[in-house]
Amino acid sequence: MPEPTPSGTPGAAPGGAAATAVPGAAPATGAGSRSLAADAWRRLRRRPDVVTATVVVVFFTVMAAFPGLFTDTDPKRCIIGDSKIHPQGLGATHPFGTDVHGCDVLAQLAHGARPSLLLAFVVVGASLVIGVVLGLLAGYYLGWVDTVVSRTVEVFLVIPLLLAALLLLSLFHNVSVGSGTFDVILLPALVLTLFGWMGYARYVRASVLEAKNLDYVTAARALGASDVRIMLRHVLPNAIGPVTALVPTAIAGVISAEAVLAFLGIGVRPPAISWGIMITRGSEWVTGGYAYLLVFPLACLVLTVLALVVLGDALRDALDPRLR
Repeated sequence: MPEPTPSGTPGAAPGGAAATAVPGAAPATGAGSRSLAADAWRRLRRRPDVVTATVVVVFFTVMAAFPGLFTDTDPKRCIIGDSKIHPQGLGATHPFGTDVHGCDVLAQLAHGARPSLLLAFVVVGASLVIGVVLGLLAGYYLGWVDTVVSRTVEVFLVIPLLLAALLLLSLFHNVSVGSGTFDVILLPALVLTLFGWMGYARYVRASVLEAKNLDYVTAARALGASDVRIMLRHVLPNAIGPVTALVPTAIAGVISAEAVLAFLGIGVRPPAISWGIMITRGSEWVTGGYAYLLVFPLACLVLTVLALVVLGDALRDALDPRLR
């Protein structure tokens, strides 16, 4: 009489059927462990439009940071005898021609990228810090803190940005803050930051309201963690994701706003050079046969804005967990 198979013997199965391993089967552990950020990066790098937009943004960022890589001509060296020379092509003395004052257009494009992009980065960075802090406090504590922040957001949202910038910058139009790169963008940066933080605060507040009731946050609170530690270590990392997707689009909006304010004469002001100022000056000569004075700076502005908008939309889709 055969001995019964012990229940603990490997390979035994109920009913006497031996369990066999399936070749090539993936282990259960580790499946779905890929983080949202890693998955977003994998999806973004496979999209040709995202790669192209990234190249455009990096190109103009490098131009703003290192204009000497693109031209060794002084943008403020203007020879009136060389006034309004049409584009001569790459390798010539004036590849993109000269403006009405005899200034090299390529040199002005390269050096004009810095104020435009620097203003956008400063405004978005400052607005992001203000919005994240206020949204985090409002969503975590609620009560009177939430009431004050929410009512303040509503007040600023009903004021049109362009109208507020026009009024405030007109009041300080004759105030001189210096001629340095940062000095010339100081006043527009303050005004645009004052009316640019509300969207971040609302997004962060909504995310905090959802994240602060998660199990691990409740456990950290039960273990005696301080409010600051809970907000910075547990709540904020989960609430910052939706805000990240807003940054590229916000930078594009500030670059466009700088061009509008410069066109109205209240943004970055001469003798500084920016794309907005070049567009303002070039628009006066379009009908006179010198359309290139408008086309070149406008093309740089449009390419940068479109690339940032594409990156913003793609980043928002990639970071949306519902689309994974």
